[in-house]
Amino acid sequence: MPDNAPDSNSERLPFEPGRKKAKSSAKPAPEPANTPAKEAKPALIEKRPKSSPKKAPAPAPTREALAVPEVVSRRMARRMAFFCGVPTTLGIATFVVSYFIVTQGIYKLPNTAVVLVSMLFFGLGVVGLSYGILSASWDEDRVGGIVGASEFSTNFGRLTGAWKEAREQQRQKRSQN
Repeated sequence: MPDNAPDSNSERLPFEPGRKKAKSSAKPAPEPANTPAKEAKPALIEKRPKSSPKKAPAPAPTREALAVPEVVSRRMARRMAFFCGVPTTLGIATFVVSYFIVTQGIYKLPNTAVVLVSMLFFGLGVVGLSYGILSASWDEDRVGGIVGASEFSTNFGRLTGAWKEAREQQRQKRSQN
């Protein structure tokens, strides 16, 4: 894992990929019907029946457990609107300003220059979408910085860690088959 990624499970977030939650409401295994009552073993020692040596599959996580909290999603949306909205507005303004400059005869702008400048701003808008998500604090209780550089490094580390974990799981599945 990268240096800036969280090391312990205590720093992981509830909606972060790859987290395995422990069920707190585990049901006790039913006792076999043919066991006499006076031969019952203490409740602390529980043996698994020999007929089922494998673990039962864990239930799929609920939709609510995987959802991004409302506070965090609003924080992400505000940052995305700013980091994408400003460059996109400048990209549109490039066309308006260049049209005004050319029609008023102030300066003859080459079409390629106008297109390249507007493409640069629109490209920054696309990058701003990703930066807006990754620069927001994913912790519900912490707002984070204005620019979000430290949050970006932490969240990018979490993202790359999740990618590496998923890739490793795919390799393990392939090697088992």
